[in-house]
Amino acid sequence: MIEEIADLALGPAEVTEVDRLARGVCADGRDPVDSPEWVARARYNWDELPLGLRRGVREFRRHSGPRGLLILHGLPVDEPMLPATPSTPDSVQRSATVPAAVLTMLACGLGDPAAYLAEKSGALVQDVVPVRGKESFSGNAGSVLLTFHNENAFHRHEPDYVLLLCLRADHDRSAGLRTACLREALPLLTAASREVLFAPEFITAPPPSFPSDKGIRAPQPILSGAVEDPDVRMATIATTALTPRAEAALAEFGRACNTVARITRLVPGDMAILDNRVTVHGRTAFRPRYDGADRWVQRTFAIADLRSSRDHRPHDGYVLTR
Repeated sequence: MIEEIADLALGPAEVTEVDRLARGVCADGRDPVDSPEWVARARYNWDELPLGLRRGVREFRRHSGPRGLLILHGLPVDEPMLPATPSTPDSVQRSATVPAAVLTMLACGLGDPAAYLAEKSGALVQDVVPVRGKESFSGNAGSVLLTFHNENAFHRHEPDYVLLLCLRADHDRSAGLRTACLREALPLLTAASREVLFAPEFITAPPPSFPSDKGIRAPQPILSGAVEDPDVRMATIATTALTPRAEAALAEFGRACNTVARITRLVPGDMAILDNRVTVHGRTAFRPRYDGADRWVQRTFAIADLRSSRDHRPHDGYVLTR
């Protein structure tokens, strides 16, 4: 039996090799991060990454374990060259950088990188940073408690994996990634609640980060797939129960998630890879200072079967336009 990996730390030689390959992806600075040429180089260089790193990511892709979370430690983020933490809404990474290359290479190892045109202008690498005036915003620009959710749970083609690379921690080291895996929460649910969560008695609306997507959603279940190991789609602030029994089951599910919740405080060079199909996530509150040194995480999505979304991606690109 293959041992389940939840944390993987890179040694000095491995860090040096990842850094070299990331700089190779950046070699032609004329190609923006979103270009097919950039992704092609990242995919090619993924094959050259240290074996231990590739093996750990590959095993996580096959089965993400009871936590649905893999933490990689020690990835190069070119700290001495980092500019001030961005502070504008919808900030993204278009120019070639070492962190963007690391994210894209690892996304290629999980499947293919992907983005959604309605969110952050369809950038493959997105900044998750606090924005002044958005403190109470329940999204990546806020700094209050971010409640549990799957990334883009409302979308027909939600990402399979979410990659979060820490470039800079918050000043007080208080911001924590909160995760709750369905594989740990499911045993805490009553049989009646599990049955209801499999019924199409819920609607999940687009999150605030999709301001242009206001389509009417059909009722859907929260849980789907195999009864013994289902997938989950929900967002605490965006999922509405349509019946009294659905409301009770959703509340029970929320309590179960809080019971099994884990908090991971990322430091520069840490990457969290979440299996978005079985793990919900959020973030604890923190206090930004808006001094150019605030918390800075970069995010990329990966889809294991990009072909399934072909009708949503013009020219077989990496951006879903609807």
